[in-house]
Amino acid sequence: MKVICIGRNYAEHAKELGNKVPAEPLFFLKPDSSVLAHRHPFYIPSWTNDVQHEVELLIRICRNGKSIQPEFAHRYFDALSLGIDFTARDVQAVAKANGHPWEKAKAFDGSAVISKQWILIDSLDSQWESIPFRLEKNGEVVQSGKADDMVHHVHHLIAHVSKFMTLKMGDVLFTGTPAGVGKISDGDLLEGFFNGSSMFRVNVHGE
Repeated sequence: MKVICIGRNYAEHAKELGNKVPAEPLFFLKPDSSVLAHRHPFYIPSWTNDVQHEVELLIRICRNGKSIQPEFAHRYFDALSLGIDFTARDVQAVAKANGHPWEKAKAFDGSAVISKQWILIDSLDSQWESIPFRLEKNGEVVQSGKADDMVHHVHHLIAHVSKFMTLKMGDVLFTGTPAGVGKISDGDLLEGFFNGSSMFRVNVHGE
């Protein structure tokens, strides 16, 4: 299973981090070791002082495909879910300043929350892009968005990524995060909601 993450796919999030909105989708990978086990707390690594939450809508790839055209992209995913792309922002800032890759800040163990619940596309209204999702930290809404807010539509994301690598059944696509990312601390409780239903709960602990 590949975990494919899209960066800067919400204009307001790009602005809050001082980044330009890319003309084409920006993507990177997380290894399978980055997936946080279900019902397992997230432990803040000792080598960072600023891990931030990034809630994201997830897409499940349901068939193998290469160089997929946008008009056929809908055939290659069958379900939606919700997750978190944890980011060591301080480590990422140093990497970016030196022109280095981001893996240390993005691909570390436990940095990818993937809800155990998947919602079949066929069970949703045809206008699923307008269904809201949100992240609450300690009961307070810190991020919210919907697929309609994305810079690049899901179909475009699938087409773009598949130009460079084969998508395989079971791969998970993180589609980008809306504005409102922020630092997490020991004792925080993070809960993600899609269409008002709780999709995951993650307790945060310091190492």
